[in-house]
Amino acid sequence: MTRTFHFGHPAVRAVDALGERIARSSRGIPRVDRALYALSEAGNHSAIWHGINLVDATVGAALAGAAGGDAARRRRNALRRSAVLLTEQIVVNGVVKSQFRRVRPATVDDHPHDLRTPRTSSFPSGHASAGACSATMLSADLGAAPVWWALAAGVAWSRVHVGAHHASDVLGGITVGRVVGRVALAVWPGRR
Repeated sequence: MTRTFHFGHPAVRAVDALGERIARSSRGIPRVDRALYALSEAGNHSAIWHGINLVDATVGAALAGAAGGDAARRRRNALRRSAVLLTEQIVVNGVVKSQFRRVRPATVDDHPHDLRTPRTSSFPSGHASAGACSATMLSADLGAAPVWWALAAGVAWSRVHVGAHHASDVLGGITVGRVVGRVALAVWPGRR
């Protein structure tokens, strides 16, 4: 049974209005539009995160092996991250989104670049949840947390910029992804 969640709370409306004001101020700037539409596209089906895992499993493992490190461990950890991410996306985009009926924003009428139009509930953002889950696990496995979180934030914000999500959808997605990533690390820790 699908529940209708009340997104009209004043705090939620305030977050969404602020997000829209900030996004509106940068829409129409060609460089910003190109970068954020590209990030949004890269986040489709978690392609950017699976790509990073693939590079780590191949190039990172080869470099680790050449330096006397454990190449097999790198490959196992990369595969683990992609398996967790696949599970996270099935849960978020299938189970969690089916519990909400939030309409996506109708703020961007004329997109300057191609944009896939999602048919699911706006809440929570699957791009944001995948980014937070991946950033959590990549930070634990590879370090460089600021890099992963900056990339995750860029992908998440791109969804507000292109008009695919409300800011509160993105915050909800980040929260869900972070929790899933932390639970996954506790249940299935990577090899050090």
